[in-house]
Parts: sequence; C-alpha cells; structure tokens
Amino acid sequence: MKHVYEGKTKTVFELENGNYLLKFKDDVTGTDGVFDPGANTVGLSIEGMGKGGLRLTTYFFEMLQKNGIKTHYVKSDIENNNMEVLPAAPFGNGIEVICRFKAVGSFMRRYGQYAKEGQDLNAFVEVTLKDDERGDPPITKDALSVLGILTNEEYESLKEQTQEICKMIKAELAKYDCELYDIKLEFGRNKGEVILIDEISGGNMRVYKNGKTVAPLELVKIVLGN
Repeated sequence: MKHVYEGKTKTVFELENGNYLLKFKDDVTGTDGVFDPGANTVGLSIEGMGKGGLRLTTYFFEMLQKNGIKTHYVKSDIENNNMEVLPAAPFGNGIEVICRFKAVGSFMRRYGQYAKEGQDLNAFVEVTLKDDERGDPPITKDALSVLGILTNEEYESLKEQTQEICKMIKAELAKYDCELYDIKLEFGRNKGEVILIDEISGGNMRVYKNGKTVAPLELVKIVLGN
C-alpha cells in the first residue's frame, strides 16, 4: 500500500489491485473552530467524525448504487475508517460541485444584494475550483471548457447527475424530518465516464431539522440510529 496524498479530511493510499483506499480523519472544514462545509480549510477536529462520516458515506453510496448511480465506491471497513474505491482522474486539479436547495452560506455572501436568506433555489448547481490560494473560486461552464478542465458534454452529465443524486439524498433525509439546504459533491473520470467520488456525509452538507442546523455526528445518529 502506497501513500499518495494527505488531504484535509482523508488520507489516500494506492492499493496493489489498482484501487485506492481512503482513510477518514476526524478533521472537518471550518473557520476559527466553527464547522462550515463550504470552507476550504480545516477548522477543527471532532472525535468520531471520521468513523461517522464513513458510515454515512457508505449508507448513501450503497443507496445510490442500488438506484443505478455509478460511483467509485467498492467497500468499507468501518472499524478502521477505510473505504476502498475505484481509480478516478480529477478534472484539472480538482473541482467541487455544489447543489443548493436554499440560499445560505457562501451563496448569501456573494449574492446577498439580490437573494433572501433561506429562499428556494430549486437544486441550483454551481462549480468551484479546488484552489485554496484563490479561495476556491466559482467557475462557469464556458470557462471550464475553454480552460480544458472538462468538456461541455461532461459538464452536462455532471450537472444532471448532481441534481438527480442530491434529490435522492434530500428525499432520504426527509424521511427523518431533516431538510437538505445544500451539499458539496466531487466527480472524476473512470474509463471515460463521469462518476461520483469522494464522500457523502454530514461534513459536506448543510442540513436543518426543526429550524436548526444538524451537526455532522448528530446526522449520523438520526439516519443510522446510533
């Protein structure tokens, strides 16, 4: 097993069979010790976050695969915080795809002159570059194409998959009286196809219940029961 990359919330290893292993950490993104799924820096460490994030990721990836969504997920080892995944090449140096159902967070910081806090956004999709130095700037479809990061066809596939996936996740959370406000996904290329990669957990989504935000580990308990 070869160490490949040390990320903010996961460590990546290459396996002998050609797949990769993701080891989930207890670190989460945020600022000044406050959790924020939209932040591009590690803000704090929460005990049990790695295992909880992996459990929820496994739950959602298996749910999506049963519904015909292609992902990089192979299997999980919950006790050791590990998930085996298929190889997938990033777009450029990496992009993040945000699906927004409500206007909160960075959307309000950018568009507050026109948007109202909490207004419906109808599964609005936006793409940002993974670029810490420049604050993960948003990028348009045309810019992605002209810069050679992904083709127009890949963008349309990515957008369509994002809305389909996020509506499934939103519907699943609604079973537990939880409302998905926004969620951050990642995609990559596997054998010429655009597939979902990375994770789906409380660490990359903003969820509300009874008008209050749901913390990542609380979401694990709500959905998985313990």
